[in-house]
Amino acid sequence: MPYTTSTTAFNPTLNDIVEEAFERNGLELRTGYDFRTARRSLNLLLAEWANRGINLWTIDTGTIPLIQGVNTYDLPDDTVDLIEHVIRNYPGSEANQIDININRISVSTYSTIPNKLTQGRPIQVYINRRSGQTTDVAGATPKVPQFTVWPTPDQGTVSAPFYYFVYWRLRRMTDAGNGVNVEDIPFRFQEALICGLAYRLAMKLPGGLERIQLLKAQYDESWEMAAGEDREKAPDRLVPRMITYR
Repeated sequence: MPYTTSTTAFNPTLNDIVEEAFERNGLELRTGYDFRTARRSLNLLLAEWANRGINLWTIDTGTIPLIQGVNTYDLPDDTVDLIEHVIRNYPGSEANQIDININRISVSTYSTIPNKLTQGRPIQVYINRRSGQTTDVAGATPKVPQFTVWPTPDQGTVSAPFYYFVYWRLRRMTDAGNGVNVEDIPFRFQEALICGLAYRLAMKLPGGLERIQLLKAQYDESWEMAAGEDREKAPDRLVPRMITYR
């Protein structure tokens, strides 16, 4: 009968992940170049995962105070997209706090608004999903993601905001580190991560073509299992849309 410990602390480092991926290709991790090419493949794999849809462990929430006369605001530079957002009044007040839905619109819809400086309670938001990448060029402006609300807020100052933009965002997964850092990956996705890296390495390593179909099948299966466990378990809820005309 196999024995187990009473701990749940197993969490492989980047070195462990890369070594396991090489071993599944029938090879050993030997050189610094082997590690660098594996780390590059791993970062590309994480970028692929970001494109697959919502990963629950990468959801954060935040609050940005809105200022009268200002309609565009910066988001954290590692923001991939916003998945939910509301306008909140009187935050922290048990008696008065209220969240009001704000509808997301496309850039084409926003461009057709005749007067973008009209002031009122914001009811629409346009998300500019810029790259978030910074640059070392002196004087250059970082391309941070932004959102623009309409109407432009008609109340609130820096010291005393009236409206708050509350959002739930999908953030980027952290890049593969230097071999010491533990990856930003939940336990249930670690097998999929190793399988995916082994499959990507098989595209580049000598003799990898002989294993590529098997490794691809293992990767697809492990991803589907992990992604199925990661899905939201709560049932969908329909919320009536509330619009106030001013």
